[in-house]
Amino acid sequence: MMLKSISGSPLKLTPIVLGKWHIHELSKRELETLINAALEVGITSFDHADIYGGYTCEEAFGNWLATNSDQRDGIRLISKCGIRLVNEQRPDHRVKHYDTSEAHIIASAERSLKNLKTDYLDLLLIHRPDPLMNPEEVASAFSKLKEDGKVLNFGVSNFTTSQFSLLSKYSDEPVITNQVELSIFRSEAMFDGSLDYMMERGINPMAWSPVGGRKNIGLALKNDEVLKMAAKYNLEVGNLLLAWLLKHPAGIVPVIGTMNPERVRSSVTALQVDFDRQDWFHLLKVIRTYDVP
Repeated sequence: MMLKSISGSPLKLTPIVLGKWHIHELSKRELETLINAALEVGITSFDHADIYGGYTCEEAFGNWLATNSDQRDGIRLISKCGIRLVNEQRPDHRVKHYDTSEAHIIASAERSLKNLKTDYLDLLLIHRPDPLMNPEEVASAFSKLKEDGKVLNFGVSNFTTSQFSLLSKYSDEPVITNQVELSIFRSEAMFDGSLDYMMERGINPMAWSPVGGRKNIGLALKNDEVLKMAAKYNLEVGNLLLAWLLKHPAGIVPVIGTMNPERVRSSVTALQVDFDRQDWFHLLKVIRTYDVP
């Protein structure tokens, strides 16, 4: 699978990234099967966050990586920090909150490295906008982590365009992506200027929940119009929705969340589809139940 250069940076990711939000639900053998399924079809980029699985998912993946250390050079590891959950593993957290202080970003990144059993992260994202964010502190954390070789690239997640612009202004390290919720079910970013902003600056967005999540997929599977179009393109419904998203010219990098190895393998079929423009708008109408203005 050809790698995709992200926002003109040295970072290259596979055009589909596999998210690791729910791997704490898998046995060691199931996790190994899932990772191998991704590697078999060329998906070598994996998305994590310190909080996933109640602060357990990174370590689960790290245990796999420790026994497959020869794979490290060929894979790309993404993680996120900045959310503090109330959790038994963090007894000092009294309330869910955000923390983008320099000390927390550095400590979180270092803990992710320890849990993932790696010396560096390919990409670190600030997980959520923090109303108390001091952009100078975040920028300083980025610079120190880069200087120490602990993180190679930096980005954000769920930021507005103004928040992205603010941090970019202060950071000496390029802010190379914004990972946002984006799918045919949540397409607001295509119409409110968010993707326009990214395209104007040559930034590749990343999309979490790119096919809309289990509930929405379930509804789509019951829709005759969706099923007809899936048959037309010879795609499973989930991959049809993924292909719909990939049609957008912003160069979106979807982060799929399935824990099903067969769905991981089949996801790459979405990369082979050139969605007809009228079909694209028809599918949008079917899902939203109304035409564009």
